[in-house]
Amino acid sequence: MSIKVLATIGPTSIHKDVIERMSSKGVSLFRINLSHTKLVDLENVIRKIQSWTDVPICLDSEGAQVRNLDMQNDLVYYKEGSTVTIHQDQVIGDCNNISFTPNSVVQQLRVGDTIRVDFNAVTFMITNKYTDYLLASVESPGNVGSNKAADVDHELELDAVTYKDKKAFEIGLKYGINNFSLSFTNTVKDVDEVREVIGHNTNLISKIESIKGVMNLGEILPAVDQILIDRGDLSREVPIEKIPFLQRRINSYAKSKNTPVFVATNLLESMITTISPTRAEVNDVASTLLMGADGLVLAAETAVGKYPTESVNMVFSLIEQFNRWTPDTTFNDIIFN
Repeated sequence: MSIKVLATIGPTSIHKDVIERMSSKGVSLFRINLSHTKLVDLENVIRKIQSWTDVPICLDSEGAQVRNLDMQNDLVYYKEGSTVTIHQDQVIGDCNNISFTPNSVVQQLRVGDTIRVDFNAVTFMITNKYTDYLLASVESPGNVGSNKAADVDHELELDAVTYKDKKAFEIGLKYGINNFSLSFTNTVKDVDEVREVIGHNTNLISKIESIKGVMNLGEILPAVDQILIDRGDLSREVPIEKIPFLQRRINSYAKSKNTPVFVATNLLESMITTISPTRAEVNDVASTLLMGADGLVLAAETAVGKYPTESVNMVFSLIEQFNRWTPDTTFNDIIFN
């Protein structure tokens, strides 16, 4: 079975030698995450990658999500009980101020709402609402960096394809990019919306990372080429202990409809800072392969991690072991071959 590996490009991997090593190892797609790539930088990033490798690029949209904007010194500590102003207009965040994108979020929030930033790193509760800003109390203290995902305890109206996504996809098409990923695909209407931009002759990966996306999987699958299970964002809405079983159910359902499945988030998370993965991580990757995943996605491991090529090498080593595996494989085969 040919397993695809998608490697996300970021500050530690946007180098000629790193791209060339990952390409020679067999990476199938280089993913550019638009949530962490400024529009003004996109063409330069695309040109660099295309000048270093023939491996195709995949543009991954921001999609229907909430993120905080730039923070002072890129990391701000929020003290429990302090008051924070949430601005509708963009501001540089500090210990008393923060803003989110899209700016329409401020108008949709209500007094009493809870905002969780960066997987509950910090929690705000809205205490007062004004025309163009909100006041909030810090319920759970902690550090917040720039551009971290946030979620609210009720549904928000968010565009499936943002203005930035549209412009980025148009740039991608200009450079011959044929692979696109739609974050937070919730309904088939979201797929139709992105198809209006990228057309019907391109490869579209729909990311399943919300309860709505899971519940509407039946209508989404026929309209896309692959799906990607983003276990991280999915765990914002589903208790983490249910994620392994939900992954299995999504995978088996998609495979029954002949839709390939990619899996992302925390595959080799420890390799962001250490040269070797944990036993739990390699077991997770092996289990993901054994349940029939068609592709694995490295995110922070190759985008900001210290060991991007080593992470890719480890994934391919695990794929090699998987390809050797059969129910009749002996102890000798496993240990000595």
